[in-house]
Amino acid sequence: MKKVIKSSDPLIALQEFTAARIAIGRAGTSIPLKQSLEFKLAHAHARDAVYSSLNVDGLIADLKQFDLPVIHLHSQAGYREQYLQRPDLGRKLDEKSVEQLKEYHQPTDISIIIADGLSAAAINTNVIGLLKALIPLFQSVDFKLADIVLVEEGRVAIADEIAAAMNAKLSLILIGERPGLSSTDSIGAYLTYQPKPGLTDESRNCVSNIRPDGLNYKQASKKIFYLIQEAFSRKLSGVALKDNAGLLHE
Repeated sequence: MKKVIKSSDPLIALQEFTAARIAIGRAGTSIPLKQSLEFKLAHAHARDAVYSSLNVDGLIADLKQFDLPVIHLHSQAGYREQYLQRPDLGRKLDEKSVEQLKEYHQPTDISIIIADGLSAAAINTNVIGLLKALIPLFQSVDFKLADIVLVEEGRVAIADEIAAAMNAKLSLILIGERPGLSSTDSIGAYLTYQPKPGLTDESRNCVSNIRPDGLNYKQASKKIFYLIQEAFSRKLSGVALKDNAGLLHE
């Protein structure tokens, strides 16, 4: 009879609940070859995501279903390598984009900004699904939405400049998050009440890991909607605005 060797690793049972690399075993003083190759492949996928590009034409075409005009802008980072080396340039609009926004004077409630961030692939894959769940919630309470903004080579803080220029009371930026070795397609949603250039992270609230295998579109949209309603009710955002609703499940 063949002898069955049972693993004593107590973490094996947790593999059912996470894509994280736990209880992967050992080959001598290293990890098994298969797991080593899988790690290298995941690292390559993460690097690809960082250097991915927005599918601008495809996104603009898909965004038409929401019956909102779409504006295409660009940060001061002229190309990807510069964006990665100079985060400050990704936080500001280039001169042409600033000029584009000068025609917007009508007050609005929410400015939705979509940016590539550190994973354009996440935006290309997931942002339309998220907006399909989120925009009807905004419309259910008659929030006035500004034109949707699609910005290339953008960082989180660029949303404050855009929303302020569009005279919006709140900015909501949906941005590709830094890829991990088990997730390269996560979106982060950052909201700021009374946005203006120069604000820092404590002025914002964040909902992260938005993707089908993380916080799904429906859960994420409900959480974002809750925080935005609270921001308008209390006229603030950031560290002073707490999420007291808990994770909203079906």
